[in-house]
Amino acid sequence: MSKLKTLINDLVIANRILANEDVVDAYGHVSVRHPDDPSRFFLARSLAPEFITPADIMEFTLDGVPVKKGGPSPYLERFIHGGIFEARPDVVAVVHAHAEDTLPFGLVETPMRPVIHSGSFIGAKVPVWDIADKFGDTNLLVANVEQGQDLAKTLGPNNVALMRGHGFACAARSLIEVVRMSVYLPRNARALSGAKQLGGAVKYLSQGEIDARNRGYSPYSVETWRAWHYWATKAGVGNMVTRPDTKVAVSKKPAKKSKTAKGKKK
Repeated sequence: MSKLKTLINDLVIANRILANEDVVDAYGHVSVRHPDDPSRFFLARSLAPEFITPADIMEFTLDGVPVKKGGPSPYLERFIHGGIFEARPDVVAVVHAHAEDTLPFGLVETPMRPVIHSGSFIGAKVPVWDIADKFGDTNLLVANVEQGQDLAKTLGPNNVALMRGHGFACAARSLIEVVRMSVYLPRNARALSGAKQLGGAVKYLSQGEIDARNRGYSPYSVETWRAWHYWATKAGVGNMVTRPDTKVAVSKKPAKKSKTAKGKKK
């Protein structure tokens, strides 16, 4: 499998995982930067992530223009992805979703911060972008280049930005990493909301704890890849998973158990 085909394959897996883990539903999307041309990125056509196949993947310029003319309808909010890729050369993959557990933190002054070890990947600071600050009354959708660029400006060097009354955008160094971040962001939000309801002071992760956690989870570390394989298998696409070192498909068949003769002592 070529490098590009492998990337498209992984983008399909990312869509299926996010759908199966309830990060996205009929809406929401994930993109990846072109490995050979950083001025372009891949994103599916306008379709629910659960149904995405390799044939549904489209290529775009950073201003959201499809490279191939006359193709299927793209996502309206592709400008989220283009804006972040343009502003952040270090970013390889982007997710936009509307996970309900994250929404309250875009509506109040209580900040979203990591409180559980798996939430360390969201980073110490999670800014909130309010589209009304610059664009007034809108339908809250990121519908053009200027709005995408403004969201990217709020995201800055951070991993996650909440979008007031809308959802969130995540940016990471790989598809595996951005999926992991997007899965654990709502879980961290639930833990933080629950702690707030109990009352008393909340103990957030320190910067040192965040750094210590993140050191062990590079984009293609064994630990990170293990989660990717697990989630893909749960989503029914475990047969599509390839190891980053060999790009060989991973078998879904469980290992055979050793048999012992009846009555024979071990």
